Amino acid sequence: MAPAVGQPAPAFELFDYSRAPVSLESLRGSNTVLAFIPFPFTSTCDGEACDLRDRLSQIEDLDAKVVVITCDTLPSNKEWAKQNEFGFPILSDFWPHGAASKDYGVFNEALGCANRTTFVIDAEGVVRDIASTASLGVAREADHYLAALNALDKI
Repeated sequence: MAPAVGQPAPAFELFDYSRAPVSLESLRGSNTVLAFIPFPFTSTCDGEACDLRDRLSQIEDLDAKVVVITCDTLPSNKEWAKQNEFGFPILSDFWPHGAASKDYGVFNEALGCANRTTFVIDAEGVVRDIASTASLGVAREADHYLAALNALDKI
Protein backbone atom coordinates (compact mmCIF):
# COMPACT_ATOMS: atom_id res chain seq x y z
CA MET A 1 0.00 0.00 0.00
CA ALA A 2 1.36 3.40 -0.96
CA PRO A 3 2.32 5.67 1.91
CA ALA A 4 0.31 8.84 2.43
CA VAL A 5 1.45 12.20 3.74
CA GLY A 6 1.98 11.89 7.48
CA GLN A 7 2.75 8.17 7.37
CA PRO A 8 6.14 6.49 7.74
CA ALA A 9 7.96 5.95 4.47
CA PRO A 10 8.43 2.26 3.58
CA ALA A 11 11.84 0.87 4.46
CA PHE A 12 14.14 -0.04 1.59
CA GLU A 13 17.73 -1.00 0.94
CA LEU A 14 18.97 -0.70 -2.61
CA PHE A 15 22.39 -0.38 -4.22
CA ASP A 16 23.81 2.65 -5.94
CA TYR A 17 25.85 2.32 -9.13
CA SER A 18 29.04 1.72 -7.14
CA ARG A 19 27.29 -1.18 -5.36
CA ALA A 20 27.10 0.69 -2.05
CA PRO A 21 23.90 -0.01 -0.11
CA VAL A 22 21.57 2.90 0.64
CA SER A 23 18.62 2.43 2.95
CA LEU A 24 15.87 4.61 4.32
CA GLU A 25 17.49 4.09 7.72
CA SER A 26 20.82 5.45 6.42
CA LEU A 27 19.03 8.64 5.31
CA ARG A 28 17.54 9.37 8.73
CA GLY A 29 18.70 12.57 10.32
CA SER A 30 18.27 14.52 7.09
CA ASN A 31 15.25 15.35 5.00
CA THR A 32 15.18 13.44 1.71
CA VAL A 33 13.84 14.09 -1.77
CA LEU A 34 13.21 10.52 -2.97
CA ALA A 35 12.53 10.67 -6.71
CA PHE A 36 11.36 7.67 -8.71
CA ILE A 37 12.43 8.00 -12.34
CA PRO A 38 10.77 5.86 -15.05
CA PHE A 39 13.39 5.70 -17.80
CA PRO A 40 16.94 7.09 -17.59
CA PHE A 41 18.37 8.33 -20.89
CA THR A 42 15.04 9.87 -21.93
CA SER A 43 14.51 13.60 -22.31
CA THR A 44 11.97 14.04 -19.50
CA CYS A 45 13.88 11.92 -16.97
CA ASP A 46 17.20 13.50 -17.93
CA GLY A 47 15.66 16.96 -17.57
CA GLU A 48 14.23 16.23 -14.13
CA ALA A 49 17.38 14.63 -12.77
CA CYS A 50 19.57 17.38 -14.21
CA ASP A 51 17.28 19.97 -12.60
CA LEU A 52 17.81 18.22 -9.26
CA ARG A 53 21.56 18.21 -9.93
CA ASP A 54 21.51 21.93 -10.70
CA ARG A 55 19.52 22.69 -7.54
CA LEU A 56 21.43 20.31 -5.29
CA SER A 57 23.11 23.06 -3.27
CA GLN A 58 19.72 24.71 -2.63
CA ILE A 59 18.31 21.36 -1.49
CA GLU A 60 21.33 20.65 0.70
CA ASP A 61 21.00 24.13 2.25
CA LEU A 62 17.58 22.94 3.47
CA ASP A 63 19.26 20.00 5.27
CA ALA A 64 18.06 17.56 2.62
CA LYS A 65 19.50 14.87 0.42
CA VAL A 66 18.46 13.77 -3.06
CA VAL A 67 18.10 10.09 -3.88
CA VAL A 68 16.87 8.83 -7.25
CA ILE A 69 15.48 5.34 -7.79
CA THR A 70 15.09 3.62 -11.18
CA CYS A 71 14.12 0.08 -12.14
CA ASP A 72 17.19 -0.02 -14.40
CA THR A 73 20.34 -2.05 -13.79
CA LEU A 74 23.39 -0.86 -11.87
CA PRO A 75 25.55 -0.51 -15.03
CA SER A 76 22.85 1.52 -16.77
CA ASN A 77 22.46 3.81 -13.75
CA LYS A 78 26.24 4.19 -13.51
CA GLU A 79 26.53 5.34 -17.12
CA TRP A 80 23.55 7.70 -16.75
CA ALA A 81 25.07 9.24 -13.61
CA LYS A 82 28.48 9.54 -15.27
CA GLN A 83 27.12 11.22 -18.40
CA ASN A 84 25.12 13.73 -16.34
CA GLU A 85 27.59 14.23 -13.47
CA PHE A 86 24.99 13.60 -10.78
CA GLY A 87 26.15 14.32 -7.25
CA PHE A 88 23.55 12.14 -5.57
CA PRO A 89 22.87 8.40 -5.42
CA ILE A 90 21.05 6.67 -8.28
CA LEU A 91 19.64 3.45 -6.83
CA SER A 92 18.71 0.33 -8.76
CA ASP A 93 15.31 -1.24 -8.08
CA PHE A 94 15.97 -3.81 -10.79
CA TRP A 95 15.88 -7.02 -8.75
CA PRO A 96 13.61 -8.16 -7.36
CA HIS A 97 12.18 -6.05 -10.13
CA GLY A 98 10.43 -2.97 -8.79
CA ALA A 99 10.20 -4.17 -5.16
CA ALA A 100 10.79 -0.72 -3.63
CA SER A 101 8.62 0.94 -6.29
CA LYS A 102 5.82 -1.47 -5.40
CA ASP A 103 6.23 -0.72 -1.68
CA TYR A 104 5.83 2.97 -2.48
CA GLY A 105 2.82 2.25 -4.72
CA VAL A 106 4.44 3.66 -7.86
CA PHE A 107 5.34 0.57 -9.91
CA ASN A 108 3.83 0.55 -13.39
CA GLU A 109 3.14 -3.15 -14.09
CA ALA A 110 2.35 -2.55 -17.76
CA LEU A 111 5.71 -0.88 -18.48
CA GLY A 112 7.94 -2.42 -15.80
CA CYS A 113 9.08 0.95 -14.48
CA ALA A 114 8.32 3.34 -11.67
CA ASN A 115 5.74 6.03 -12.27
CA ARG A 116 7.04 9.59 -12.05
CA THR A 117 6.60 10.22 -8.31
CA THR A 118 8.64 11.96 -5.63
CA PHE A 119 8.34 11.65 -1.87
CA VAL A 120 9.66 14.37 0.43
CA ILE A 121 10.59 12.52 3.61
CA ASP A 122 11.53 14.23 6.87
CA ALA A 123 14.51 13.42 9.06
CA GLU A 124 12.46 10.90 11.07
CA GLY A 125 11.35 8.98 7.98
CA VAL A 126 7.82 10.39 7.68
CA VAL A 127 6.37 11.29 4.26
CA ARG A 128 5.68 15.03 4.27
CA ASP A 129 4.83 15.63 0.61
CA ILE A 130 4.19 13.66 -2.59
CA ALA A 131 4.60 15.00 -6.11
CA SER A 132 3.54 12.99 -9.13
CA THR A 133 2.35 13.50 -12.66
CA ALA A 134 -0.49 11.81 -14.48
CA SER A 135 1.73 10.99 -17.46
CA LEU A 136 5.24 9.55 -17.72
CA GLY A 137 5.97 12.23 -20.32
CA VAL A 138 5.23 15.15 -17.97
CA ALA A 139 8.00 16.39 -15.68
CA ARG A 140 7.61 17.27 -12.03
CA GLU A 141 8.53 20.77 -10.91
CA ALA A 142 11.60 20.98 -8.66
CA ASP A 143 10.20 24.18 -7.14
CA HIS A 144 7.58 21.94 -5.54
CA TYR A 145 10.31 20.08 -3.62
CA LEU A 146 11.92 23.28 -2.42
CA ALA A 147 8.56 24.56 -1.16
CA ALA A 148 7.89 21.24 0.61
CA LEU A 149 11.34 21.29 2.23
CA ASN A 150 10.85 24.90 3.33
CA ALA A 151 7.51 23.90 4.87
CA LEU A 152 9.26 21.30 7.04
CA ASP A 153 10.74 24.14 9.10
CA LYS A 154 7.21 25.09 10.08
CA ILE A 155 6.13 21.64 11.31
